[in-house]
Amino acid sequence: MKIKKIAYLAFTLVFVLSACSNGSQAQTTPNQANGLPTPVVQTTSVPDVGKTAEAFLEKWKSADYAGMYAMLAKTSQDALSESDFEKKYTDAANNMTLSAIEYGIVSTLMQSTTAKVGYQVNFTTSLFDKFQKQMEMNLILESGQWKIQWDDAMILPELAGGNHLLLNITHPSRGTIFDRNGDPLAAQTDAVSVGIDNSTVGQKGLSTILMVFADMLKMPTNVIEDNYNKYLNTYNEAYVPMGEVSKEGYQAYKGTLTAITGFVANEYTARYYYNGGVAPQVLGYTLSIPAEQLDEYKKQGYAGDEKVGQAGLEKTGESYLAGKPSSDLYVMAADGTTVTRLGHTDPAAADDITTTIDKVLQIQVQKALMGFTGAAVVMDVNTGKILAMASSPTYDPNLFQPDNINSSYLLGNLVNDQTTPMWNRAAQSSYPLGSVFKIITMSAALESGLYTKDTVYDCTSQWTELGTPYNDWTFDDGLPPSGQLTLEEGLMRSCNPYFYHIALDLYRNKGATYLADMARSFGLGEATGIDAIAEDSGAINNPTDDGSASQMGIGQGDMLVTPLQVVDFVAAVANGGTLYKPQIIDNITSEDGTVVQSFTPEIRGTLPISAETLAAVREGMNMVVYNSRGTAYNKLHTLEFPIFGKTGTATTSQEEPHAWFAGYTAKNDPDKPDIAVVVICENSGEGAIYAAPIFRRIIESYYTGSAETLYPWEKQIYLTNTPAPTEAQ
Repeated sequence: MKIKKIAYLAFTLVFVLSACSNGSQAQTTPNQANGLPTPVVQTTSVPDVGKTAEAFLEKWKSADYAGMYAMLAKTSQDALSESDFEKKYTDAANNMTLSAIEYGIVSTLMQSTTAKVGYQVNFTTSLFDKFQKQMEMNLILESGQWKIQWDDAMILPELAGGNHLLLNITHPSRGTIFDRNGDPLAAQTDAVSVGIDNSTVGQKGLSTILMVFADMLKMPTNVIEDNYNKYLNTYNEAYVPMGEVSKEGYQAYKGTLTAITGFVANEYTARYYYNGGVAPQVLGYTLSIPAEQLDEYKKQGYAGDEKVGQAGLEKTGESYLAGKPSSDLYVMAADGTTVTRLGHTDPAAADDITTTIDKVLQIQVQKALMGFTGAAVVMDVNTGKILAMASSPTYDPNLFQPDNINSSYLLGNLVNDQTTPMWNRAAQSSYPLGSVFKIITMSAALESGLYTKDTVYDCTSQWTELGTPYNDWTFDDGLPPSGQLTLEEGLMRSCNPYFYHIALDLYRNKGATYLADMARSFGLGEATGIDAIAEDSGAINNPTDDGSASQMGIGQGDMLVTPLQVVDFVAAVANGGTLYKPQIIDNITSEDGTVVQSFTPEIRGTLPISAETLAAVREGMNMVVYNSRGTAYNKLHTLEFPIFGKTGTATTSQEEPHAWFAGYTAKNDPDKPDIAVVVICENSGEGAIYAAPIFRRIIESYYTGSAETLYPWEKQIYLTNTPAPTEAQ
């Protein structure tokens, strides 16, 4: 009996221990009553297999391939390296043009050490819309954690057994960018690069080639000659690259040029930018897809060998200009045979972009700035449409086309050019505004109630209200002081002491932010919102003391504005107070001419000034041009068209200041909308000397189609005298 009893107890203990063995560990402690060990069960839980599956799929959703790989079972990791694992997912994503996934757990089946999870994945792609797949995930318990036994079918069921995806893409021809009149600015077409073999050309042949180039490339003869000599003297190479022309445009000159020894022409097909780049800082350029962006573009449906927009309209209009490719997604076996086709899309032709730019005017404005570093903007005052936006120095975007032989000679120089010709100074560079800001100071003075248009101030040579003397421009130029001036005359004479005084008065009596708030209400200190191109917001800071307040009154201090912002508020002065959002795209059309998207004028604000204030400001700007004491009288009063303007000279840390001129026309021609024009020449001198003549040439070009008045520094149009003039006004 005693033996049986012991055996019974032993059986009972084994039964209890075995019952606790699944998912638990047993420990024993002495039983105080009979001395036998009593089992103590300590429970350890098995992880939720569904949550493990969700965590894996969530990492897939966020493309955390390293995190996914860390969740694989050891046998799966032994069979596949992390880099190969990631490549399988990125290749699949690229071929599917995958943009997003959503997932859901459908079922779970768990045994003691293995589990199976059914799940559904919804794939969203760029080319093949959305599709769903039902899949299974096998898991194994390793060291108390569920791990995934991975295989290719977990990406797509069709990839089981080592199959892979293949995407075939055929892209349509890139869309064309037009000017407002339908003239092409950039197009996919045949072109010809031209140059000179200096080792074989004779002097007579060289003269003829350069003369023909000037006409063919629509460039001044002296500029063509300068480009040739500069390149030859710098590099002393046999081949001298000179430019590009469309194949169609080349035909009229081909006979003459090919008959001359030393002339070189190379035909190519690529993205061609007409006239060596019309508004190149606005249009931008195309490049091969950078290696670091390749996966991103492939997910968008690119094969990887296309040229894509990398700046300006080419970049922001990429989705329109690229069109939609013809595409097929295949499942391929390891031996290269086709298993099945998973998807197909029909092509859609690229759209074209029509800009607001006037090609003829744009070219004239670019020429008007030659020799200067700076910018000019021309805006329709009644719509906010940009008719021209030029930045100088300019550049040739055709050099970014590798099929253009001139690219291999000149692209490196362009990219490394310290003058940053690819930078759009009209919208992306910010400057102190100088005396053009006095338009805003005058407006604030009249709206404050402290001044009227007839308030008189004695404009002396120096302003001493803060102790330290601040010079008027007449003092610096050795001219007598302007004397007693009304406020309108103060704007006409650009009297610094008057506007120092006004700004200090406003600061002390109307509050520290009064003048700055007026500037912001004129659209300064924030981006204009122009579509399609990058822009800087500038800066209008509140003055912090008497000194900074007075400096703001004449457009100095720490203020920064872009030429685009300035032309916008000048246009508002012209049109009665409406600030328009600047517009550079007129419409987007499909291949058959159907308008896909049309852009209409958009109001972004109204100048917070009365009709009386506006009239006084306009009168002062008119006197700048037509009163014999006006700062722009000598340069502009003989223009045939009614002009309102303001000179500006902005002091900088450089020896020479920035030269500004801002103005508008009031011709009221039903066939030619009135325009606002802003010109800045960096570190060149006084606005009346340099910017005002450039303004005049732009106005002449707009109304007559050509430059008619020589600059003071020219001996003929586009041919510069040396040295430059030193007269002061």
